[in-house]
Amino acid sequence: MAQGKTGDQWGTKTIEGKIVGRNNAVVPPNEVEDLAALGCNNKEIYTWFGITEGALVRNFADELEKGRNRLKQSLRRAMLQNACVNMQAAIQIFLAKNLLGMTDNGQSGEDNKPLPWTDDADDEVIETDDVLDMEEDKE
Repeated sequence: MAQGKTGDQWGTKTIEGKIVGRNNAVVPPNEVEDLAALGCNNKEIYTWFGITEGALVRNFADELEKGRNRLKQSLRRAMLQNACVNMQAAIQIFLAKNLLGMTDNGQSGEDNKPLPWTDDADDEVIETDDVLDMEEDKE
């Protein structure tokens, strides 16, 4: 004979939470926060509890915000771990661009003009009009 469960067992469970909606559904606020922290959208959460979106947002706005903030913090923590401890270059570059404002487009300064391209600092800067005059002199 196989070991384990021999038959279905039924029981009763008491749930504590807010009573919301027309169907008087009992919704535990901590479960709403946990689902939001997993990245569930509003539709997934209100469908899970059998309530409307309006009832969810009206009764659990703080829990939704807190859970989504926990998700963001967790992602930031994991990214920093991967960048600083695991030394993953792709994540280091991403964080440098997004958190530090660094770029890799070769431009510098507030006006985003390209840096001068010359080998010698004493080189004369030739304007476009000067180039045209030189070409006319050759003719």
